[in-house]
Amino acid sequence: MISRRRFLEHCGLMALPPLGSRFAIATAQAQQVARYQSPYRLRLTNSEKSLEVGFDLPPWNNPHEESAIPPAEWYSRELRRKYGAWGPPARHYPAHPEVRNQNGRWLAERVILSASRWISYPYQHHHVPDWNPPREWPWHRVAYGRNSKGIDCSNFSSFYYNYALGIKLDTGIRQQAERTTMRGPGGRGVLEIERILRSNYDTLIKTLQPADLLYIRNNSGRVAHVILWLGDLCDSPDGTPLILDSTGSGHVDSSGQEIPIGVHIRPFGPQSWYAKDFSHAHRIIHHLDKVREGHAPEPQEGGAVEF
Repeated sequence: MISRRRFLEHCGLMALPPLGSRFAIATAQAQQVARYQSPYRLRLTNSEKSLEVGFDLPPWNNPHEESAIPPAEWYSRELRRKYGAWGPPARHYPAHPEVRNQNGRWLAERVILSASRWISYPYQHHHVPDWNPPREWPWHRVAYGRNSKGIDCSNFSSFYYNYALGIKLDTGIRQQAERTTMRGPGGRGVLEIERILRSNYDTLIKTLQPADLLYIRNNSGRVAHVILWLGDLCDSPDGTPLILDSTGSGHVDSSGQEIPIGVHIRPFGPQSWYAKDFSHAHRIIHHLDKVREGHAPEPQEGGAVEF
């Protein structure tokens, strides 16, 4: 198990200096992101034009429609009272008709391409990535600094599955990790979730498939983080398997560079926090053809602040 301090750094949390210097922290983090050049590249087999079908239409094509709450109310007193630091909850995106006609490979690539749209976004405890509150807004402390647009790990995983396929997961990390069924695309029907259990590293990386969600434990043994498995859909110069997530510091890429805080591609090496504290994985897309009639509970709103 990693130390408490190390875990807080991984999740974007740490002891912070006084409020007056936090703007400087955010500025420094933004400069690091601007300088960072990732050695990793997506390797998709379907064309981006095919995978992005519908993304040029509302509500996908407008960041102000990431929530069903009108953007004019995103910074209102009522929203602040109701949602506080989390900001507006994500809308439930519709399922584009093309989703029903595609195989698992195409669905996985659509999820991964969708998630990649937010690479370089900061780590913040928000429900939607483009909500950008003023500095005086309530704030859950993170290492990135106060306040900015951004998203945490479990809101991120819920958001890109929602955006890509119309499948909205619980945004609370523990609720998401323990869910066994969910609403199908567009909120219709019941979709079963396949659970993949822990195994040794070599067996695990052979078992995992692109777009699987992997849940990671903290130093107390409870699930506190989620990552997206990229598999053979992303190239690594040194051959290390790769994932995409929103997290904090403590990760180095194959070039020896420190990976900035926030949404980035990161290595899943055998000695990494991810591998050592892996709990289980969820496989979702390969069961879309088995959505059955019925009703699953509405996804719960939460986040990844608990440790």
